[in-house]
Amino acid sequence: MANSSSITHFLLLPFPGTRQLQLLHFWLFLAIYLAALLGNGLIITTIAWDHHLHTPMYFFLLNLALLDLGAISTTVPKSMANSLRNIRDISYAGCAAQLFFFFFMSAEYFLLTTMSYDRYVAICRPLHYETLLGSRVCGHLAATAWACGVLYALLHTANTFSLPLCQGNAVEVFFCEIPQILKLSCSTSYLREIWLLVGSVCLVFVCFVLIVMSDVQIFRAVLRIPSQQGRHKAFATCLPHLAVVSLFLSTDIFAHLKPSSFSSPSLDLVVSVLYSVVPPAMNPLIYSLRNQELKDALGFYWAMLDV
Repeated sequence: MANSSSITHFLLLPFPGTRQLQLLHFWLFLAIYLAALLGNGLIITTIAWDHHLHTPMYFFLLNLALLDLGAISTTVPKSMANSLRNIRDISYAGCAAQLFFFFFMSAEYFLLTTMSYDRYVAICRPLHYETLLGSRVCGHLAATAWACGVLYALLHTANTFSLPLCQGNAVEVFFCEIPQILKLSCSTSYLREIWLLVGSVCLVFVCFVLIVMSDVQIFRAVLRIPSQQGRHKAFATCLPHLAVVSLFLSTDIFAHLKPSSFSSPSLDLVVSVLYSVVPPAMNPLIYSLRNQELKDALGFYWAMLDV
């Protein structure tokens, strides 16, 4: 038993098994991390340098790639370092920093909602696209998504680490997150953070409803397009976004809302990897494979490098 004033570090969940399995985890995470850096870096560079991609959709995609890089860089490097050194420690300040900088994931959710609105305007109200989504409006929407993520992280980080901790210092995942820190708090001290979490869930639900409403309108409009080529092009721009949202939501919801009776250390480890590591690495692949313009731009710059 310990209180928060005496805690100088936390113990992260180690990947179970022998030393060989820990090294395998290191190399696996390193491969995923490098793939995420390469994929998101290529998207950022291509969109920034290709003037044909200076449109609202690609502007939001650039911001999504930046958030993905931030999200995966918050958790994976520390986990790799711990596996390589065969330790599980993270400092008190490092844990607080991980919890705060995980705002990249919450900001990503707000940005995905904005991207859904962008696709809705582009397909359902194409004649008003330039008016509704001018450069200034896009800048404000992206800045709002980032600001909401920072505010969310600031409120929860300050509130969570102001709670007295009296249940030890071992967390049950490989990075610091709010639910795990709450488990360490005293029995009657976590209620104010629970109210903040309830408010966050309500906000997430509103965003989810907006995404669903946008997608329903989009698919109704797409099915009314007379030409098969037009329908194919519309679906090619919408399906990647829907795949990203589905991956992000399904893993996150399952991780935090699954019943405790359905929980085990191995399952919790797999789920935490699925919602914190897989989406940032998979998003570039999902978008680049289904987006012909982005593939053409990447192919052009790759050809330039060969020359």
